[in-house]
Amino acid sequence: MKRPTLEAVAALAGVSRATVSRVVNGQTTVAPHIREAVLRAVDELGYVPNSAARSLVTQRTDSIALVVSEPPTRVFSDDPLFATVIRAASIELEAADKQVVLMLAGSAKSHARVERYIASGHVDGAMLISMHGADPLPAAIARMRVPVVSYGRPAVPVDIPYVDNDNVGGAEAAVRHLVAAGRRRIATIAGPLDMIGGQDRLTGYRNVLRDSDRRSIVAVGDFTRESGAVAMRQLLRDDPHLDAVFAANDLMAIGALQALRQAGRRVPDDVAVVGFDDIEAAKYTDPPLTTVRHPVADQAAAMVRLLLGLFSGGPSDPVILPTELVIRESA
Repeated sequence: MKRPTLEAVAALAGVSRATVSRVVNGQTTVAPHIREAVLRAVDELGYVPNSAARSLVTQRTDSIALVVSEPPTRVFSDDPLFATVIRAASIELEAADKQVVLMLAGSAKSHARVERYIASGHVDGAMLISMHGADPLPAAIARMRVPVVSYGRPAVPVDIPYVDNDNVGGAEAAVRHLVAAGRRRIATIAGPLDMIGGQDRLTGYRNVLRDSDRRSIVAVGDFTRESGAVAMRQLLRDDPHLDAVFAANDLMAIGALQALRQAGRRVPDDVAVVGFDDIEAAKYTDPPLTTVRHPVADQAAAMVRLLLGLFSGGPSDPVILPTELVIRESA
C-alpha cells in the first residue's frame, strides 16, 4: 500500500492542502469544525506526517540531545546515576512528545562530532551531563544560540541555565552527623576536583571541620567503587587512628567499606562511614550505608522542564534541589 499523502487527506476532508498542513503542524488558526474534519480524514487514511517535511515547516525537530561527557565504559558501568538520569529525562521528554538523542562525548573526537551534530540543526536543544572543568562543550553550544541546560552547575565560567542539588549543604549535614556522634578524626574521600560535585562536597566537609577543632584528612577518588577502596587504604596508611570517613558518593563509600573490612576495621565501631547519593545498593551494604539522598530523578526531570520552558521564553534561573541525610547502621 502507498503511504497516504497530504493531498489525499485534503481531498477526503474537502479542504486545501495548506489547511491540512496547518492542522497537522498544530497551528491554531483553523476553525474547530474544519480541524475536526481534517483529523477524521487523517485517522481514516492512517496518514503519518513526513518528519523531514514537517521540520522544514515548523523549524523544529522535536528531538533533544542528552550529552554525557564520559566514555561508554563509564556510562554503562555499575554507576546507577547515568541510567537514572537517562531514564528520568526520557520519561519527561516522552510526556512532552519529544525524542531524546543520547550522545557520548568522552573524547576530543566525540566532542567535535557532538558540536557538528547540534550545529547542523538535528536537535532543538541540548542537556549536558557529567561535565569536567576543561569541557569545551558548554561554551561551544552556547555560542550556537541553541537552548541548553546543564545537569549540575557548570565547572567552567559559562552562562547557561542549570539544575543542581545542594551538594554543599548535603555534605555539611553528613559531616555534622559524624561530629555529633563524637568522631574526632574525620576523613573524606573527595570526588574529582575538576567536577562541581566533587568540589562542592569537599567544601561542605571543610566548612564543618573548620568550625570544630578537627583537621581535614583528604584523599581523592573518581566516583568509582575501585577508587574508593584505593583512597580508603591510603587514608588508613596516612592516619591509622581515623575513626570516620565521608565519601563524596556511595560507590566510593562501598569501596571504602570493602577496604576497611580487609584491614580488620569494624564499621561503625572503629570507623563510621557516610556516603552521598542514596543509590539502591546503599540499603544492602554490610552494614547498610548512612548517606545523603541526592534527588537524581527529580533533578533530571527538572532539567527537562527548564529546557522546555526556554523554548517558550521561560525563566533561565538556576534550580537547586534539597538533599536529605538518611541514617542507617554505618554511622
